[in-house]
Amino acid sequence: MKSIILKTLISLFSLAIFAVLGYAGYQYQQISNELARVNAENDSNSRLGAKQTVEYQGNIKQLEDSIKQKDAYITFLEGENADLTRSLADERGKTQGFEEQVSIIGKTIAEIQKIQNTDAELLKKYSKVYFLNENYKPAALTTIPSDELVEKKRIIEIHAKVAPFLNAMVAASNATGTPIRIISGFRSYEEQRALKTTYQVTYGAGANKFSADQGYSEHQLGTTVDLSTEKLGLAYTQFAETKAYQWMLNNAYQYGFIISYPKGNKSYQYEPWHWRFVGIALATYLHDNNMYFYDLDQRTIDTYLGKLFDDHI
Repeated sequence: MKSIILKTLISLFSLAIFAVLGYAGYQYQQISNELARVNAENDSNSRLGAKQTVEYQGNIKQLEDSIKQKDAYITFLEGENADLTRSLADERGKTQGFEEQVSIIGKTIAEIQKIQNTDAELLKKYSKVYFLNENYKPAALTTIPSDELVEKKRIIEIHAKVAPFLNAMVAASNATGTPIRIISGFRSYEEQRALKTTYQVTYGAGANKFSADQGYSEHQLGTTVDLSTEKLGLAYTQFAETKAYQWMLNNAYQYGFIISYPKGNKSYQYEPWHWRFVGIALATYLHDNNMYFYDLDQRTIDTYLGKLFDDHI
């Protein structure tokens, strides 16, 4: 009986072992299959990853090559830009130089036109040097205001372009309490001849020391005035003794006027009352260099013709 039970137990145990071994084998097979599948997938993924890596590396290489090409093109463009910049700077320099030349030429042409449009006689040295014929008369004359005259009812004329300078000078002298007044302005050829004849009758040959012959008088230019003061009136020969004369010596050049016949001149006797308009530029040059109009050669004087009516230096 015991033997039968023992065999039965052994059989059941054997079955249990076979069952366990069978399940274990099944599990092992399942695990083996799953491992094989995972390995297969990993291998596939590995091959795919390797392929993608190759593709990525190819794309990266293409990008690197493209970047190198673009860098090279940028370098080329930068070189071209530098060349263009230099060329542009060169062209601008040439253009600027050309513009400067055009400007200089333009100014030269303007200066020539001013000279051509300015009466050259107005800066000639007339006292016993140049001659004005009987037909010469300034292009335009204007009447000097009566309040600037010694004789209020007289009609005294001055060159129209000189008038603004004369008016400004009289106004300035008034403002400083040393007013100047005018006793003579433009005189025609015939008027100068009549005046000289009168002086010759009165003073004989001595008239040549202070009165110009017709055609040699600065008054015929219309740019010259004889000055006095309200107090002196027609006694203008005493003008040098007045404060107004000192004011003229110090300030007349600022308005373009100079004394034609100072002390020691070689043309006529000292005439402190006789003032001629020569333009601010020339008058200032004479004043600053302590020189007189008739000290200069005519060629030097003529260089100021284009500036004769400029209101500044």
